[in-house]
Amino acid sequence: MPEGMSYRDAGVDIDAGNALVERIKPAVKRTRRPEVLSGLGGFGALFQIDLARWREPLLVSGTDGVGTKLLLARQLGRHDTIGIDLVAMCVNDILTSGAEPQFFLDYYATGKLDIDVAEAVVNGIADGCAQAGCALIGGETAEMPGMYPHGDYDLAGFAVGIVEKQEVIDGSAIQPGHRVLGLASSGPHSNGYSLIRRVLEHSGENPADSLPGAKGGAIDLGSALLAPTRIYVKTVLELIRRGGVHGLAHITGGGLTENIVRILPDGLGLSLDPQAWERPAVFAWLQSRGAVEEAEMLRTFNCGIGMAVIVPADRAREVAESAEALGETCFDIGQITTHASGPRVAYQPAP
Repeated sequence: MPEGMSYRDAGVDIDAGNALVERIKPAVKRTRRPEVLSGLGGFGALFQIDLARWREPLLVSGTDGVGTKLLLARQLGRHDTIGIDLVAMCVNDILTSGAEPQFFLDYYATGKLDIDVAEAVVNGIADGCAQAGCALIGGETAEMPGMYPHGDYDLAGFAVGIVEKQEVIDGSAIQPGHRVLGLASSGPHSNGYSLIRRVLEHSGENPADSLPGAKGGAIDLGSALLAPTRIYVKTVLELIRRGGVHGLAHITGGGLTENIVRILPDGLGLSLDPQAWERPAVFAWLQSRGAVEEAEMLRTFNCGIGMAVIVPADRAREVAESAEALGETCFDIGQITTHASGPRVAYQPAP
């Protein structure tokens, strides 16, 4: 039996973990909310709900990751925005119930802790929390030698928000004739990256190459593919406050085809016009280089729409103009229809 073995000999560096905690404290501090009652490093994080503000608060929770976009970030050595993606995937989900994100926790797992990489990731998480207005209240860094190849890491996020019981948005108020507004995405966000990486591999193109047709000037392919997921929290909460929002759908895995129908009452479907909005150039690149059929694009990617907002027809223009004034690009992309049989989503013209 060997003598004098240590945890570090086995591949776990406790000192590195402690050093990381010290490095990320400033990032965590800038996300702090008044309701946070504990500091970083305890066994549990304390958060006091402001009962003077909330009458009948419901907690809304969500958890998610960023999928194989992590592999592309590692390939390109860019770790500073993947944390924004992590926050966005969670807070945009709970936002669809009308919830205001309150706090966020992260889980970072790796085979060998690289403090610089982990710090960059957590700084991105803090950036995302700042955009969403929620506190980064805690997390877990797990160094597990043998579980992950050298340099690999995985992420998971957990968000908790609050919505008034009488103000939950659940889609029950959606009716035929309501309009579907789409808030523009920044690109693929955090879904479809297994297909994206396959297209990139088979195309033989270099991520450093310029993306053809990119709007607003030259951008390299890698930057377009790693563009962080948009966080819609502040805009959508303000739209809800102004009234008229009857349904919200975060366009993630399953694309436009699978996600909006999740919030529709029985007997309703929708008609979407894929020509009603401008797609970021990265989607044209994906479709052409991968020979991806249009129906597959619409069922895999957000295709340029990151959040669907369903409103009465007589409020559509007002809500769209409000979204634009709040900094979003908004399109009227379709309407709610009655549905008896067949696919619940109809594309006009059909793909």
